[in-house]
Amino acid sequence: MPGQSDVKDELVARTWGTMLSYAFFRIESALTIALILILIFLLPSPFIGWKWWYWLILGLVAEILIVYTSLTDPETGQRLVIDMLKEKYDPGRLRNLKYRKRLEKAIDYHERMGDLIRSTTEGVLKDRLQGMINGMDAWIANMYRLSERLDIYESDRVLARDMETVPEAIQLLEKRLSVESNPIIRAQVEETLASKHAQWESLQKLKAMMEKADLQSEETLSDLGNVYSQLRQIEARDMDSGRAQRIADDINDQVAMLQDIVNSMDEVYSAK
Repeated sequence: MPGQSDVKDELVARTWGTMLSYAFFRIESALTIALILILIFLLPSPFIGWKWWYWLILGLVAEILIVYTSLTDPETGQRLVIDMLKEKYDPGRLRNLKYRKRLEKAIDYHERMGDLIRSTTEGVLKDRLQGMINGMDAWIANMYRLSERLDIYESDRVLARDMETVPEAIQLLEKRLSVESNPIIRAQVEETLASKHAQWESLQKLKAMMEKADLQSEETLSDLGNVYSQLRQIEARDMDSGRAQRIADDINDQVAMLQDIVNSMDEVYSAK
């Protein structure tokens, strides 16, 4: 199962891949290639001593500049990250309306935070805040995984059936055991009853874990709102580097905590 560093590494790799793809296929790149081809065929030698392949060199230089500016532009990068998050962690794939709305709000907070940071004056503080947003990517990723598992649990008809039928089966087995006199049959009933008790214990553990995860999901959304409100203080120039670092630490703590919960959910769910 993926750990916190795995989530961040995956997001970094996908972000770079998305940015490279955008850099090579953006409209400026297409226009540059088209212009170079036109010049090669229509004006192969506009000046004395000019070689047609000089246009290729100029085009290559222009393309390198386009790619470089695309990869180093923070606004472009952040916009592409938001688009990537919306695509990879699409709230529309969640069937439960409650979890879908939570994830939509979380992504909206993330996008608004990026807008705030881009409007901040250049400097050390902005660099620190930009690094903070990078941590938010992993936060959204873990929140989606949390919501996805809750969504699967809520729609699992087999689990819903077992929650009703297992207690009934236990009652019937206990009743039969109380009147059964045949030692061979009693041993078989006891074995079946023990298995049903273990299944019920697993179901209860899973239910408790999901209820905890549901509450944590709601709390996480509130924490996101709290981080956003603190970042709004940037507009009033009321945030120093120390406070920015504390917010960044809180974000990292949230990422780690959500990852732990997701891992625990996986372990309990797989053991049901």
